[in-house]
Amino acid sequence: MAKAQFGNTVKVQYTVRLDDGTVVDSTKEHGPFTFTIGLGATIPGFEKEIMEMSVGESKTVKLSVEDAYGPYYQELVKEVDLDKFPADFKFEAGQQLELPGEDGQSALVKVLKVSDKTVILDTNHPLAGKGLTIDIELLEVL
Repeated sequence: MAKAQFGNTVKVQYTVRLDDGTVVDSTKEHGPFTFTIGLGATIPGFEKEIMEMSVGESKTVKLSVEDAYGPYYQELVKEVDLDKFPADFKFEAGQQLELPGEDGQSALVKVLKVSDKTVILDTNHPLAGKGLTIDIELLEVL
């Protein structure tokens, strides 16, 4: 059977769970995921595990924080003046927003706290600092 290699486009099914068993993502909701290994479309540990698989193989892997979305960095929690945003924009604690980053890419941020003059935003990935368990099935090497 064909093994996945760096540069291959692959089709997979997966379910991602936190340590407490909470499902945070699954292709069961939206169908198989197709991507090219090595282009950065997925987390490093996921790609590494797929490159050890043959078509038709399934496995469950536990990824460390480093192989998943990396550590949680307190320095990525930022206090920003509200005057940097449109006056009619309303922030609410707990809200997740997609905002343009300094590099032009959009970034998902979480609103931690809102005051009269500032908003505290957490720019860490929502899964930063968490180990993940992933059920993977390699369906095809395209």
